[in-house]
Amino acid sequence: MMLADPSKKYRRMYQRVDLPDRQWPNNEITKAPIWMSTDLRDGNQAIFEPMDMEQKFKMFQMLVKIGFKNIEIGFPSASQIDFDFTRKLIEENHIPDDVYIEVLVQARDHLIQRTFESLAGAKRAIVHIYNSNAPTFRQKVLNVDVAGAKQLAVNAASKVKEYAAQYPETEWVFQYSPECFSATELEVAKDVCDAVTEIWEASPSNKVILNLPATVEVSTPNVYADQVEWMHRNIARRDGVIISVHCHNDRGCGIAASELAIMAGADRVEGCVFGNGERTGNVDVAAIALNMYSQGVAPNLDFSNINEIIATVEECTGLPVHPRHPYVGDLVFTAFSGSHQDAIKKGFEFQKNEEIWDMPYLPIDPKDLGRDYDAVIRVNSQSGKGGIAYLLEANYNVVLPRRIQIEFSQTVQKRTDEEGTEITAQEIWKLFKETYVDTKDTHYSTKNYRLYDNNGKQVVELEVEVNGETQQLRGEGNGPISAMLDALQLPIDVLSYEERGISSGANAKALALVELQVKGTGKSAFGAGIHDNIVTSSIEAIIACTNRLIDQGVLSTDQVIAAAV
Repeated sequence: MMLADPSKKYRRMYQRVDLPDRQWPNNEITKAPIWMSTDLRDGNQAIFEPMDMEQKFKMFQMLVKIGFKNIEIGFPSASQIDFDFTRKLIEENHIPDDVYIEVLVQARDHLIQRTFESLAGAKRAIVHIYNSNAPTFRQKVLNVDVAGAKQLAVNAASKVKEYAAQYPETEWVFQYSPECFSATELEVAKDVCDAVTEIWEASPSNKVILNLPATVEVSTPNVYADQVEWMHRNIARRDGVIISVHCHNDRGCGIAASELAIMAGADRVEGCVFGNGERTGNVDVAAIALNMYSQGVAPNLDFSNINEIIATVEECTGLPVHPRHPYVGDLVFTAFSGSHQDAIKKGFEFQKNEEIWDMPYLPIDPKDLGRDYDAVIRVNSQSGKGGIAYLLEANYNVVLPRRIQIEFSQTVQKRTDEEGTEITAQEIWKLFKETYVDTKDTHYSTKNYRLYDNNGKQVVELEVEVNGETQQLRGEGNGPISAMLDALQLPIDVLSYEERGISSGANAKALALVELQVKGTGKSAFGAGIHDNIVTSSIEAIIACTNRLIDQGVLSTDQVIAAAV
């Protein structure tokens, strides 16, 4: 079977731009745009199970910590959870004074009213309305002509202005998106946008956001840049307008399109931290920001603890970050090729005495993202790592997370280098237990524990031996893991946790794998527990990991003693 003749089925969906004197090809990105995170709205709409309130709040806190000043928190007129979440942030005073929360609403009167009700009492807020003016939507979805599409936008803009006047305590910013801008005739998009900014009285002291989305990516990035530059030159009240871009990734060019759009005059970029979003996703903000960073331009976003950000995104969305994801994937700083390894090692010899980062195969310093050099300096072949993972899974039903694979493969390689012999599956499994499980009895060791429910909270009471002395500990939390951390009273957080059965039948065992990070250090370690009972294996994994952190010198003996007392 072959692909159909495209000339008989597809046509160009965008307008050619007459811009012979285009300026963007000669421009460079010299400063960061305004960033707007769509993780809690567009990103949330695109996952199998939308985030609950706790996950949304955790994601919001992470976005604030990264440094986003514009955060689209949801679609409160269409979702009760989004409405309640908006109220929670406002009523519980969780929004920093320099952060604008943003909400999306269709250009419909009753939805606009509901939206303003959700925002009552906010210090600063962006109300974002949209409707499509593209031919396909006019003809097949909205059943209106150009004038009718414009009227939808005008009516909505008027209603937004009217409702905002009823809430003078809030500093309002208005945003309009001509949905599917990149597939809309430029003259039509300009006419509608100009009508909206006229109603909103856009001026240097009253900025209005015009968002020009590639809702569906229908062209190469240079065409989109032409479209943005044309609008930048021709829209009315340009000094009162913030041009924003919102690129999807249908053609795999969202990052390039956004970067060229900045060069073409865009002031603001909307996207998700790691590119989540409808279909193939919103643009990947981390990639754009770190592209800038690698060229010496401050992105004004903090990705210095990338593992923590990855853990939060994966927990809240249920979507894994690909191991080859630009900058942040587990394998992006790992070279398996022998020639790559040799070049990197030689590069490090020069890099020691140089201030400017200039390394073979490494466009950015892994340490800037909170990563270490272990996987880079001590490189294993792909077959070596893959073989270890295969033997553990095939013989013991143990599937290791990729970061443990990378770390443990170095331990196995060291053993094989020392002994100079082939290592069997049984020896690998024994070495795994020595490395990650048996450390449960070094500094801390658990004698017994009791787990019970107390008014909806999990309580754990433990008898532990700490450096030879018996201590009684008690903690509570939402589950056994959080209760255990509360009992230990050490400055550690859970970065990742996995559990699985590694045998079946009457002698079934449960394997728990945990990654703990010491607060404020960016340093983490893995630990494992194996037991008939999954709760017991989880507790043993935490104890084993804590002991490994102590052995590595990341947790001090003084901290352990103080916590025990």
